[in-house]
Amino acid sequence: MSSNISRTVGRHFLQIPGPTPLPDRILRAMDMPIIDHRGPEFARLAKRVLEGVKTIFKCSGPVIIYPSSGTGAWEAALVNTLSPGDRVLMFETGQFATLWKNMAVKLGLKPEFIESDWRIGADAKMIEARLRQDKNKEIKAVCVLHNETSTGCVSHPNEIRKALDAAGHPALLMVDTISSLASIDYRHDEWGVDVTVGGAQKGLMLPPGISFNAIGDKALATAKTAKLPKSFWAWEDIIAINKQGFFPYTPATTILYGLAESIEMLHEEGLDNVFARHDRLAEATRRAVRAWGLEILCRDPKYYSSTVTGVLLPEGHDADAFRKIALEHFNISYGTGLGRITGKVFRIGHLGDVNDLMILGALAGTEMALALARVPHKKGGVQAAMDYLVAEAASPARAAAE
Repeated sequence: MSSNISRTVGRHFLQIPGPTPLPDRILRAMDMPIIDHRGPEFARLAKRVLEGVKTIFKCSGPVIIYPSSGTGAWEAALVNTLSPGDRVLMFETGQFATLWKNMAVKLGLKPEFIESDWRIGADAKMIEARLRQDKNKEIKAVCVLHNETSTGCVSHPNEIRKALDAAGHPALLMVDTISSLASIDYRHDEWGVDVTVGGAQKGLMLPPGISFNAIGDKALATAKTAKLPKSFWAWEDIIAINKQGFFPYTPATTILYGLAESIEMLHEEGLDNVFARHDRLAEATRRAVRAWGLEILCRDPKYYSSTVTGVLLPEGHDADAFRKIALEHFNISYGTGLGRITGKVFRIGHLGDVNDLMILGALAGTEMALALARVPHKKGGVQAAMDYLVAEAASPARAAAE
């Protein structure tokens, strides 16, 4: 039977910074019949993933799994710990920090935004200075993105915790790890984070559909007096029934099977190796961008992301037009520019189940697309990435790790 739609040959290069491609093992793990989510088989699955996911957050307290996108987990973090009119300090790292701030406004909170040019992560010194000014301790929470997906800038929650402590400020520390979890080193307990927000569809290599709140003792205590309205998101009821292996709502059963497999895969590779792999692929990508003579959106190496690189196109060249050409001719998708950087930036995702050869294929497609789109650039970006990856593969440290 013929069709007017021509078949695209080969794999699609999905280089957006999430959702990421699903590994075959996870696809097979999710290929299961639906079971009774009030029965003993489900309880065994739920207890397995509820304990296992703590090892990914490095959190000894409860981790709640919501059948929602990461946006839902944002809301859950706020409504479980805060009351109407509470002041919240946030840092303008990019579009997603802006969206979290907008949510806080809609919930009746009073967010204060430390402004930036979207080209750095959250500056711990600026946060400390503002907290020191808050003599009456009116700020109840500091909310930051560990990795700003829209820009490719990472923040350092350990430094922000030190800033809170140096200022002697009791505010809660909330961190969004949606585009960094299981990709960039993260330590909920060690870094003194009170609430960590996470999502399934990026470093965990799962479909969209579940999100997380990892919760510390201070946040649990604060939740007892928080006055923002909540029902579906309320931690107390969920934690109570989770102890029996169940949920107070219909869970995303199929994705939970995938989550169990994801946790196993991450530990088989070793989390430190996972982080090192992401660091390596990110650096290879940045070397390619520099060799092309293009500008990385993140302007300070301290804040370079290991999961996504934002690339600025030269003045007069539309990034969305470039993305369209790349998709049509080379079957590769990039992240678009969002908010104030719409049309100026394309984003190369290098997270999830990605290895050296896969990123080189993506970079080769990018170099060809730059030529076809007549974007001014130098040749040799792929070669620069290859040279770096070969040197890394030959290094004694890499050989010892393997």
